[in-house]
Amino acid sequence: QVQLVESGGGLVQAGGSLRLSCTASGRTFSRYDMGWFRQASGKEREFVAAISRSGSSTAEADSAKGRFTISRDNAKNTVYLQMNSLKPEDTAVYYCAAGPRTSADGTAYTYWGQGTQVTVSS
Repeated sequence: QVQLVESGGGLVQAGGSLRLSCTASGRTFSRYDMGWFRQASGKEREFVAAISRSGSSTAEADSAKGRFTISRDNAKNTVYLQMNSLKPEDTAVYYCAAGPRTSADGTAYTYWGQGTQVTVSS
C-alpha cells in the first residue's frame, strides 16, 4: 500500500511558477513509476507528465512540454512537478499517481493522491 500526499498548489498570476510535490509513504517508492494528472472543473482528467522509477525516463503532454518538468528524489520518496510560464488554462486540481509502468493512461496507475488545487489568474 502506498499513500500519496500532494502539496505546493495555490494561486499564481499568469506567467508565474509553482512547484508541486508529492510525497509517498512507505519504503517502496522507488519501485513505482510516477505520473502527474490534472482535472479542470467540468472536464475530464488529463495526463500531464510521467517519470520512470529510476528517473531516467520522462514524458510530458504536449501542453506541458517546454514549461513543466517532472523529477523525483527517491531518497525523499518525493516526485516533483516544476511548472513555469503558467497560463489560466493550467487551472485544475493536480494529482500524482503511482503505478507499475509509465503511461499517459490514468488506468495504468494503482495509487492516487488527494490532489492539490492550482489556480492561475489572468
